[in-house]
Amino acid sequence: MITVSVPEQAIADALGPVGDDARVIVWDPAETDAPETERERITIACLRHYSGGRTVYGRLAQCPQLKVIQIPSAGFEHALPFVPAGVSLANARGVHDSRVAEMTLALALVSRRLLPQFLEAQSRGSWEPKFDTRSLADSRALVVGYGSIGAAIGVRLRASEVHVEGVARSARIAPDGTVVHAAEDLPTLLPDFDIVIIVTPHTDGTDKLVDAAFLAAMPDGALLINVGRGKVVDTDALLAELTTKRLFAALDVTDPEPLPSGHPLWSAPQCVIVPHVAGVEVLTNRRFTDLVKRQIDARRRGDDPVNFVVMGAFPA
Repeated sequence: MITVSVPEQAIADALGPVGDDARVIVWDPAETDAPETERERITIACLRHYSGGRTVYGRLAQCPQLKVIQIPSAGFEHALPFVPAGVSLANARGVHDSRVAEMTLALALVSRRLLPQFLEAQSRGSWEPKFDTRSLADSRALVVGYGSIGAAIGVRLRASEVHVEGVARSARIAPDGTVVHAAEDLPTLLPDFDIVIIVTPHTDGTDKLVDAAFLAAMPDGALLINVGRGKVVDTDALLAELTTKRLFAALDVTDPEPLPSGHPLWSAPQCVIVPHVAGVEVLTNRRFTDLVKRQIDARRRGDDPVNFVVMGAFPA
């Protein structure tokens, strides 16, 4: 019998029937230890958003039959230090693609069409037309981290008549036909793009990837959008460019995060900030429940977990 734990009853209800050889229980390891009667039966454990750390994964390690931990995010670097030995970690790649892509398009439009200025004028009841806002059409966008989310962003930008290219570890032609450049070529690419979109996770290799040299290579008036991780961008270097009004920025993520009250990014010119909400999918939605059902099917067949990212090697 496959026993799947989910953190809320609403998620269990949304999953519905999962087959005669599987069952769903409600357990949130961010709140309690596993129920005594279920501890030795749980095989797949689903976590809620913004849960993790030593306590949560320590509780998961107490389940001897646990085979798969399903996290709700595409990013998984935060979980790597804690995955119990012999347990597979699976991420939610594909679940959040559309939401992140929608927010990316919104941020691009808000910044390029100067909507914050118009909304501020509206709050004062002042009619202040400005006719030289930039259109997305005919611009060039470079998506740094061209995976499934990057491809979803590309679809929406192309609908706005934007030329899109990507950057990944190695050069290739993506399945959607996008030209994807090798990461090592990034410095020479930047001068040719009006919009640069960061979708990469935060790793040792991407820490402060967007530094002073990176930003200096972007052309005057270019827009930086970050829907990846805040620490990929050097905040001080970005502030220096924004202060001179040479570049624009639209940020779903920041460093530090949450951005504290009074931080200079809040008032930086030509900068739009939203509080890390681009990709948080409600876990009762079909995209997540379909993933859990596919995870159950994979376990049923004896296949590798869907969206497998790493096998834990850390003792409880």
